[in-house]
Order: sequence, then C-alpha cells, then structure tokens
Amino acid sequence: MIHRLLYRALTATAALGIPSLAYAEPLATVDRHGSIVAVEPYAPNIVRVTIALDRAQADAPAGYGVSGKPDDAGWTHRTDASGDVFASAALTLTVDAKPWPKAPSQMERYFAPSLPGVSLSVRTPDGRTLAEMTGWEMAPQTVNGEKTFRVGASFASPADEHYYGLGQNQEGKLDLRGRTIDCRHNYDAPAGETVCVPFLVTNKGYGIVWDNPSATIVSPGLHGSTRWQSQVGERVSFFVIAGATTDDIYAGYARLTGATPLPPKAAFGLIQSKARYESQAELMGIADGYRTRGYPLDIMVLDWFYWTRMGQIDIDRTYFPDPKGMNDALHARGLHSIISVWPRFERESRYFDHLESKGWLLKDKEGAVVDGLAIRSDRAGALLDSTNADARGWFWDKIRDNILSQGFDYTWLDETEPDLVPDGYFYSIGSGDRFHNLYPLVHPMSVAEGAARDRPTVRNLILARAAYLGAQRNGSLFWSSDVQATWEALRRQVPTGLNFTASGLAYWSSDTGGWQWPNGPKAERPVLLDPAGATAMAPAYRDYPELFARWFAYNSFTPTLRIHGQRPGTAIWEYGKAAEPVLAGFLKLRYALIPYTYALAHRTYENGAPFMRALFMDFPNDPKVSDLGDQYMYGPAFLVAPVTEQGVTSRSVYLPAGSDWYDYWTEQRYTGGQTIVAAAPIDRIPLFVRAGSIVPMGAPVPNTATKQLLESVRVYPGRDAQFTLYDDDGVTNAYRNGGGTRATLRWDDAAGRLTASGKLPTGQALAPLIRVIGRAQ
Repeated sequence: MIHRLLYRALTATAALGIPSLAYAEPLATVDRHGSIVAVEPYAPNIVRVTIALDRAQADAPAGYGVSGKPDDAGWTHRTDASGDVFASAALTLTVDAKPWPKAPSQMERYFAPSLPGVSLSVRTPDGRTLAEMTGWEMAPQTVNGEKTFRVGASFASPADEHYYGLGQNQEGKLDLRGRTIDCRHNYDAPAGETVCVPFLVTNKGYGIVWDNPSATIVSPGLHGSTRWQSQVGERVSFFVIAGATTDDIYAGYARLTGATPLPPKAAFGLIQSKARYESQAELMGIADGYRTRGYPLDIMVLDWFYWTRMGQIDIDRTYFPDPKGMNDALHARGLHSIISVWPRFERESRYFDHLESKGWLLKDKEGAVVDGLAIRSDRAGALLDSTNADARGWFWDKIRDNILSQGFDYTWLDETEPDLVPDGYFYSIGSGDRFHNLYPLVHPMSVAEGAARDRPTVRNLILARAAYLGAQRNGSLFWSSDVQATWEALRRQVPTGLNFTASGLAYWSSDTGGWQWPNGPKAERPVLLDPAGATAMAPAYRDYPELFARWFAYNSFTPTLRIHGQRPGTAIWEYGKAAEPVLAGFLKLRYALIPYTYALAHRTYENGAPFMRALFMDFPNDPKVSDLGDQYMYGPAFLVAPVTEQGVTSRSVYLPAGSDWYDYWTEQRYTGGQTIVAAAPIDRIPLFVRAGSIVPMGAPVPNTATKQLLESVRVYPGRDAQFTLYDDDGVTNAYRNGGGTRATLRWDDAAGRLTASGKLPTGQALAPLIRVIGRAQ
C-alpha cells in the first residue's frame, strides 16, 4: 500500500493540474541498513537521487517543477566492493557500501545520528570527482499542525569550488560560497525581494537541483561543506546535472524543467510603465510623446488600480472610457500593451463569495478565508488559490473575457511570490509551509495554459516578479521587484541578476531607476547631469537624473528594458534637458542591437542557456572572475561593465584572459588578463567586444513591428567565429514548428573573410554590410 504521505503528494499533483510523470521504477533502489536510496537517470548527464526511510517515498516521482521524464537509456548498474555503481557515457554515480553498524560508544549514544548513514559520489568517466554527498538528515518536527520532518543533505566543498544561482538574493555578492541563503520567496527581505529557485551551479562542471518546495536554507561552501535543509519533507530528493560546459548544464536544466519560450519581439524593445498611469489620456499622451519625439517604443503598460475595486477584474470606465479604442490606437502605432492583474479579491468584490464557496482562496486552519496581510498595514484582499487547477482555469476565463477582450496584448501577474505569505495557512493541496515556494510556478500557469488553448497562434508574455523550478516554461519575464531608487540599489542589481540567470531563467531585469519614490541621500560628488527641467523627482534629489541614466544604460544590456517606478514621470524626457539626449542615445543603441539580441533569445529557446552571463560561464579557466559580480557578458560578444557610483567618469574593468578585447566606443584593442581603467562619461557605459565576434547592427526603427534591415555586420577579428542570425514575424508561435529564417555567418580569421550559409533573414546581400573593425573601410 502506498504510504499516506506519498498518496498525498500524488493527489496534490493531480489537483495542481500538472501532468503526472509516469510512476516508473527507478533504475535501482538500494538499502543502506534501513536508509533507502533510489537512483533514477533522466539523461546520460542527469541523475536523480532520492533517500528516505520509507520505500514508497524513495521510489515516488519527482516533485513540482520537474517536467522531464526519466530515461535510463545507456545506463548500467553493478555492485562491487565500493558499493552500487551506476554509469553512463557522461558520469558515474557510486552509492558507497556501508559496513554493518557497530554498537555506539558512550558519546555516540547521546550525539550519534539515528539515521543509517548514506554517502555517494558523482564522477566523470575519467574519474574526476564532481560531487560528493557526505550525509543526510531527517529530523521530526511539527509544522503548521502537520507532523513531518526537516530534511537535508551535505556535500563536500573543495576550497576552489564556487557557487551560483539559487534564484534572487539582493545582498550584492556573486559567489555564494561561505554564505547562508534563506531560499524562500520574501517580498520584505531587507536588501530587496528574495526569490527561491533551488538550482545551484558550480564552477566544477555540475549543478544540483534540490527537489523540495518548502523554505530551504542553503550554505554553499561554508566550513568546507555545502548543506541543504528544507523545512518540510519526508525524503531527500535532488538531481545532479553534469556538463563539460555551463551551457551543457543549462541544456540539462531545460530538459529537466522545460524549455524557455521565445518572447514576442516587442519584449526586446522599450517597455514603458509607471506606477501608475491614472487615465487613458495620460497613457496615450506618453505613447504619443515617444512618437512625436522620434524615440523608439514597443510596449505601454497599465499598472494597478485601473479597476473599480481589487478583485473586480474590470476596468474603471471613468478614467479609461474606451480601453478597446485605446488599444486599437496603440496597435495602429505599431505598439503593444501589458496590463497588471492581481490574484487578490476584496470581500466586497463581485467574485469573492463565489471563490469562497468554491474553496478557491487561501484558508487558515479553521477553514476561514485569509484576508489581507498582518504586516505593512495591508489588510485588504484574499489570495486566489492557484494550486487548484479549477481556480486557475476560472481566473484565465475572467482575464480573457473581462480584460484581454478589450485589446490588451499581454498580462502582468503581480504578487506571484505570493504577497500574502502562505506560512501557517493552507492551499487546496496542503500546508502553505510545505508548498511555500510553489506559487510563482502555478499562478502564471493560469495565463500560460489558458492562452495556449484559446490563443494558440499568439506568442505569450507574462511579467512576473518571482519564480520556481520550471517557471521559465510559462513564458515569464522576471524583474527584481520594488527596489529602492538609490545608487546602492543599482549596485546590487548587477550580481543579483547574474545569479538569477545562473539559476536557469534567462529573462530578468529591474525597474529602471528603481520602483520606490526617488529619495536618495545627498550626492557626494558634483552631478554629471544638470537636473534642470526634470519632473521625475523632487528638486532635492539633484543626482537622480544621473542615477537614472546609469541605470538605463545598464538595463539597455539586460534581456528586457523596462522603465517603471513610483514617481511623477517616467518617460525619458522627464529627467531633464541634459539627460534626454543621453537616454535617447542608449535607447537607439538598444534598438540597433535587436537583431543580435533576438538571435540570442532564439538560441536560448533551443539550448536553455542564458545570454546575460556571469563571467564564470565563459571563462572557467580564469580564477579572477569567480566572484566578479559587477561585469558580465551579454551574449558571446559584449563585456558590459555598468557604472554604479555617483559622479565618476571612469571605472576599472577586468578583461578576462584567453582573448583580446576591443573597446566598443574607441575600437582600441587590448590583451586579455589585465585590468584597465575605462573611460565612462555619462553618455557611455564601459563596453568591450571579444575578439572573434560577429555583431549584426540594425537600422533605426520606431518599433519592432517595423521590419528592421541590417545597418552593418561588424566583425571583431582575432579568432575564427560564427553567429547565427534569426528572424521571424515576432508575434506568432510558428517558431516552435521551424518557422522563421536563419543564416549562419562564419568568420575565417586567417583569410579575413566573412561568409553566410544562405540568404540573410532580411533579404539583404552580405558583402555591402561587412565592417571589419581595425581594417580600413
């Protein structure tokens, strides 16, 4: 008979509406004196290990977020003196043999663990050790009235091992070694919202996916050990993904948790938002302001409180009298729209009673609906229980019929952590503590699945501010939540974003300029932009236009570029006459690079690897980059070094060893492996191009709905290179079935020749476009 906790897990999966993986036997389940260890391959380089005291728990399928299927093709199992050995062409996992336990000593009677010991190792085929699990734990406890266990495992940590990922942590460091990460969704984290994606990537050729959605403490490389501890569970379950390169690891993550869809092309242009546009006239005035000034723009965003009451899922016609006409006018200008929809329902809203009667709201232990937060003076609204598939289906139907029917293109699902913290309460599938980190996976499924069914030809886009394993497959674009509008907050964004994308979710950015009301400390240096004419902040914050310009330059080299914030104005002409041309210059550069960025995005769809990349991903043999969190690669070509200090006009930049580098602005060539001082006037971001790069540059366009020809194809010589251009209609899902056109460009460095595999997607001839940097044109 299936153990009652296993039964609970399986029925919870059904309630979620997530397709159940086949309940197949693992490759083998072995007994270590009462500790049951199941080994289940998913690919030659991916293996799952489950440890429990109960055989049914050990043999049960993987948990939420895992969409891949077990596959033991090519794997073998043998038993020898070392233990049970599982081998494939990519790795070998050995569950160590254990001698019969001896009688405990006097000291051990008090302090020895009660669990039968388990240890294991993962090695490459040539014998190099990747990972060693040294022990596991199950400590009984009661959480939210439920008798359960704290579960965990420990892994050896060599002194030169470095760690990345685990979602979003805004404490300002890249390498997680020696730190303790509270891996849970927490809007109120002191440094900024934390987001838990329990995927830890190392510089040693492997990553670990921890299979437990409860709040988890991770201590990577602390005192020579990496320790995982989850608050609720009856087993230890984790995956090891091995790879000769980091891209191999991310391909494994995609195979395990799902592919990253290609966003609509408009997502790579400017997304203009504000907290909030108070009327239809104000929103259209901003859209037309970009048009009349000749600045490119792609998406206008309508944020919260456009409704009559929280939970009405309606549009207040007093201030937005003709939303359909508004969207028609945006579309006529080649623009798209995003609208914010919240999962909260006030008691007085029209749907509250219906949702309460259905049991589709978060509840307390007595079964009463939880209404509002106990913190932040936030008392209004109950949370939609999106762990329930029927509730998700209902939510999509209302969004479709009440909101998207008015011409809005895409949805912004705010509060996906969720904001109403589930600890101590209950979802339909069980304790909010057991499933603390699950909501940002299942809530966006409402729109992702509904849109796929009802708008199958339309490419989807969802703005979301939290994530979990597999959240990338919903088509979400993530951002760092409601961060402060300060230089300190900007500095923290760079390593924060790099660890987020290192967690296997490629699309991350931040609110340009910060979300909170601009109220920074007094500038310590002379301001670089005269604030005269600025209306985006109070006059006392004289360096805010400078901060915004630096932030805008940085976000021009993140996967998405969105202006947002709680301030009087957010459009680029509202930061003063001195700032406007600077911002316009970076905006035009962003659009010139769309052919490059869009090709990178399609590559991410194919291989799962992020294109905003911490330097450890591309320079694994350079120890100087292991904790370099204020520089990164944007695709294979660009090294980006944002300026995050007020009043400075230069900064040091480390150019990784193993390549030469070109200053993008001056075209001067440098040898790698050295630190230089790069000029950084306010209208430049230190930007370097790796020798052996091909960079397509687009001609000016007002938006991505306009066909963009190539202005040039730049070659930065120094080694052979190739780059695959990709283009399509930008809005449909034809790309999933081989739609779109591509051409692979190849640079022969010795011959000094660039060739294409076929016709360019734009239909242009290649030869007139070629510009070889350093060569007289």
